[in-house]
Amino acid sequence: MAKFVGTRLMEAIPVLILSSILVFSILHLIPGDPIDAMLGAAAAGISTPETQAKLVAQVREQLGLNDPLPIQYLHWLGGALRLDFGESFIRHQSVAALIAQRLPATLELAGAALLLSVTLGIGLGIIAALKHHTFVDAAVMILSLGGVSMPSFAFAMLLILLFSVTLGWLPATGSGSLDRLVLPALVLGYEGTGLIARLTRASLLEVLGREYINTARAKGLPRRTVVLRHALRNALIPVVTIVGLQVGRMLAGSIIVETVFARQGVGQLAIDAILTKDYPLVQAIILLTAFSYVVANLLVDISYGFINPKIRTA
Repeated sequence: MAKFVGTRLMEAIPVLILSSILVFSILHLIPGDPIDAMLGAAAAGISTPETQAKLVAQVREQLGLNDPLPIQYLHWLGGALRLDFGESFIRHQSVAALIAQRLPATLELAGAALLLSVTLGIGLGIIAALKHHTFVDAAVMILSLGGVSMPSFAFAMLLILLFSVTLGWLPATGSGSLDRLVLPALVLGYEGTGLIARLTRASLLEVLGREYINTARAKGLPRRTVVLRHALRNALIPVVTIVGLQVGRMLAGSIIVETVFARQGVGQLAIDAILTKDYPLVQAIILLTAFSYVVANLLVDISYGFINPKIRTA
């Protein structure tokens, strides 16, 4: 098992390096000069163009923006490995400190949404598979279809209109308390619930039709044992893959949800950084999102070996 995990870790390193190169390169291809965003009104208030040009050149030299892109990338990567992403152009604070302040709120939202997606999705998928071609199956499929079809911002508006405006049960905006977490977690987790439910149903139905399941039934094993111990474990591999993708999507999808519900998380911070062209902050947030996808897929690969021993010996 140690060899299997070590192999997956070594395979993840090139992916992380490639992700960092893409994150660094894409933002440098965007039109516009980051110095303009950094200096802002301070540069515009300088009377002579010569003085303004000297100030811009001085700042570019201090930030190392005159160096070739490969050198800039190596300096940026070295800082990123030390969790030093530089200073925000607009806020004039450490990028790492800014993200650390907002990250707990985003992790709280993503964790609640993921828990909701996995528990409800797998539970509904099992019920739909066991009640195949019944009203219950049809109801679960309609519910899951809404999750994969409805845009998150539209679903958020519906929940706010119902539970906040009409009924007055839950607050519509803000963060820091459990009642303010319910609606954002429902919105962020609804899509994952639909995907996981549909995939669990399809995978479980396929496994339930195999010969070894019929043999287990013929031996007189209880239905719960046949479904949960024999069938579900073998049906979980495609489900685990989707769950791994959902981990990364929760962080990326929190941008829209946090904006709608005015939660002070990394997603809201990313929107502010993009609008103000705060390049160091945007780079760090995108790299964090890419890193979460890579780590989630690495954990999924490792979990395959625990679910199915044949994979780690292949």
